[in-house]
Amino acid sequence: MSTVVIAEAAEHVVNELPFPAPVFGLIAFGALMGLLGITYAFRSIHTRH
Repeated sequence: MSTVVIAEAAEHVVNELPFPAPVFGLIAFGALMGLLGITYAFRSIHTRH
């Protein structure tokens, strides 16, 4: 009987995110766009040498 009580108590544990889930996608999108911008900034380096 005690294992059932422990199992029921464990089901209710919820780890909440620090902010809503779509914000994680927006952060990732912003980071990838930043990396794309850095890559794009160095597109003509090979023509200088």
